[in-house]
Amino acid sequence: MARVTVYSTPTCPWCNAAKRYLRQRGVPFRDVDVSRDRREAERMMHRSGQTGVPVVEIDGKVIVGFDRARIDRALDLR
Repeated sequence: MARVTVYSTPTCPWCNAAKRYLRQRGVPFRDVDVSRDRREAERMMHRSGQTGVPVVEIDGKVIVGFDRARIDRALDLR
């Protein structure tokens, strides 16, 4: 099973859409609220080069934004 982390904030609609999509597909993930955890926010920015959310990390591969097609490819979902 892939290791999936979603870097998000509670008020971000695209973050909520990404998490909802992963739940619908039965993909377990770790949800990191970067508005509450500065260390994780810095880690996300270092890995992605982005300050915006969502950032989805799948087995070390970074996907910026809610990009369903890239998420599906990274998870080998059809």
